[in-house]
This record gives sequence, C-alpha cells and structure tokens, in this order.
Amino acid sequence: MHINELGQLNNVLQRPCTHYDERPEGEVSLLVIHNISLPAGQFATPYVDDLFMGAIDCTAHESFTDLKGLRVSAHCFIRRTGEVIQYVPFEKRAWHAGISMFEGRERCNDFSVGIELEGTDNQAYTQAQYNALHLVTKALMAKYPEINRSRIVGHCDIAPGRKTDPGASFDWQYYFDLVF
Repeated sequence: MHINELGQLNNVLQRPCTHYDERPEGEVSLLVIHNISLPAGQFATPYVDDLFMGAIDCTAHESFTDLKGLRVSAHCFIRRTGEVIQYVPFEKRAWHAGISMFEGRERCNDFSVGIELEGTDNQAYTQAQYNALHLVTKALMAKYPEINRSRIVGHCDIAPGRKTDPGASFDWQYYFDLVF
C-alpha cells in the first residue's frame, strides 16, 4: 500500500467527502484509531458511509436523531471485511477527534490521521481489519516518519472521559506486533 502525492492510498475505494478542511502548518505526527457502527453494533450497513458523506437519513433509525446536522469524517474507514474506504486525503484535516489533547497539545485533528474501524468497544475486531490496519499504518509511517509506536493512540487516549473507542476489544499488542 502506498500514499500518492495527493494524500490518497492506492488500491482503495476513494469516496471524497466535504467534511474536512485545510490543516494548519506542521507535520502529521499522530494516528488515532476509532470505532464506529451505525446503528450501534450493526455492521455492513450503509449508514457510516452516509454519515461521512453528509447524507444520513436521521429518520432511518431511532438512534440517529442525535446525528442531525453532524459534520464528521475520518480519513479512512475499515469494514469488517478489511475493505478500506478513504474519505479525506491525509494532507487534509478530517473531523474525527473533536475536543482532544495529546501530550499537552489540543485540537488533535490539526496533526493527526483518523482511522475508523467498523466495530464496537466490546466485540472483537476481525483478522481482515487488523491486516488492513497494519498496511494502512505502514503506509502512513512511511509518509509521516513522526508517527511511531508512541504516537499511535485510541480515541480514548486523546479524549478521556468523553470517548472509549476503540475499546477493550481492540488487541493493541497484536496490532503492534504486526506493525513493529
């Protein structure tokens, strides 16, 4: 897997959304791993894609009422099958971290890449997801050398008390063994 000059991964589905903006000056130096499923705990639905594309029907499920007007995105979404979909070029600022801080620096969206795994905090991720995340991580590390083991975190680490993902079901040791 390789990142081209436009900040896009090769050989993955590109679904350019409008939920991003320009990054401030500075190098990408953090990878943030998230999880998402819509509705919660249901997989292989179109709703995550709809959310990132700004087209979610908030009447499609009772739990979607809080999503009305929400403008969020991630750089990539990795389905349970291992399929990688890229929504935002890595050179741009996706809107994934919200109120966040890493090592005393606020606004992690400014200097991070956000990867969403289709999943929940308490259900094991698939081997296909770990394989795909490994390849994406290696491509990111090749492009952005400041991303290293200590600069790969969960959403829970940069927004403690507010976020819990990727949750206890994410096997950090297994993932790090694949990457390093």
